[in-house]
Amino acid sequence: MKVILLQDVKSLGKKGEVVNASDAYARNVLFPKKQAVEANNKNLNDLKLQNKHAQKVEEENFEAATALAKKLEDLKVEVKIKTGEGDKTFGSVSTKEIAAAAKKQLDLDVDKKKMQLEEPIRSLGMHEVPIRLHSKVTGILRVHVSAE
Repeated sequence: MKVILLQDVKSLGKKGEVVNASDAYARNVLFPKKQAVEANNKNLNDLKLQNKHAQKVEEENFEAATALAKKLEDLKVEVKIKTGEGDKTFGSVSTKEIAAAAKKQLDLDVDKKKMQLEEPIRSLGMHEVPIRLHSKVTGILRVHVSAE
């Protein structure tokens, strides 16, 4: 029997796939647990519509991420850090502080978890911080670290 999976099933496949399952397994396990529906014309058509909608949403997210990446190219965030003799810094600038500064100065919500900083910034000057905006789009935010 052909069924459309409504969620991932370990032995059969991923959500949204049309797979063959034995009649007994489909009736006794998949249907009662709401893990699958029968692959009739109506359900196949619904699946096509859902896939088209998901694709459209994905394209819109990609376009928004691309636009934000272009916007980030022109922006700069100023972060202050305590320094001592000879501009020796005390501590470092983390992604949390950069996200807070971007929110305050640019009114831009940037998730600190999406910033791909290999290690916290420990020196003064201009630094480029890559931000993963989408699976295919990475923007660069310039961060200027200065003495307090």
